[in-house]
Amino acid sequence: MDWITAYKIPVGDVAADLFGWLQDKGEGVFDAIAVLLEWLINVFLWCLQTPSPFIVIAVFAALAYLLQRSWKTSLLVALGFLFILNQDYWEEATESLTLVISACVVCMAIGVPMGIFASRRPGFYKFLSPVLDLMQTLPTFVYLIPAIVFFGIGMVPGLLATVIFVVPAPIRLTHLGISSTPPALIEAVQAFGGTKKQILWKAELPYALPQIMTGLNQTIMLSLSMVVIAALVGADGLGVPVVRALNQVNTALGFESGFVIVVLAIMLDRVLRIKSK
Repeated sequence: MDWITAYKIPVGDVAADLFGWLQDKGEGVFDAIAVLLEWLINVFLWCLQTPSPFIVIAVFAALAYLLQRSWKTSLLVALGFLFILNQDYWEEATESLTLVISACVVCMAIGVPMGIFASRRPGFYKFLSPVLDLMQTLPTFVYLIPAIVFFGIGMVPGLLATVIFVVPAPIRLTHLGISSTPPALIEAVQAFGGTKKQILWKAELPYALPQIMTGLNQTIMLSLSMVVIAALVGADGLGVPVVRALNQVNTALGFESGFVIVVLAIMLDRVLRIKSK
């Protein structure tokens, strides 16, 4: 079998050369991205950590009631946050929440417009589809290598790796929602003289809203799944005690921090779950 490996296709070497070239030529761009992402992270951290925890809990409970119109959901959110506070994981939870919210902002800002664009151009989506498959199937640890190369260690590379892994979800679901708009609905808007912009805002986006919100929900869940992996590149949050528990073979610490992540996921799911009408 040596004759096969003697002419090995230089996949790794090509990737290394590409990342080296990007690092040399795109230093200014990567610095600007790092500054923007770090500013976004700091804003959410300030909002979640500066006020009293009870104020933050009250805000999230009120937001849950505003979105779901259910006192049971509001109570569940309040109890969940009180549990996190009781377990003394408030700082770590707010850091993970910051990572998740930041990832949602970036992913939805990229995913929704790209999904709309792809629904208008089927040829572009055919090209984009295998790229999205690669982004979701490539082991997430691989994303950490270029993230460290371009951005060092900390919250920013963790956020970047999370965005790369998560952004295919809102792109696909937005494309699905827009593409599945009934032709009769579009024709009705056109019959009243609607422009392309009016068709998008009056017909396609309202019809696709459940799919887009499902994309948001998936973005949240997938971002939370990256919390532990992001800790490997220096990102703060609930992933840090999980990694520490793994290194120390500390069952109590592992289940404690892991259960807090589950509670956080349940709360976010309940707050942002939009019921289809």
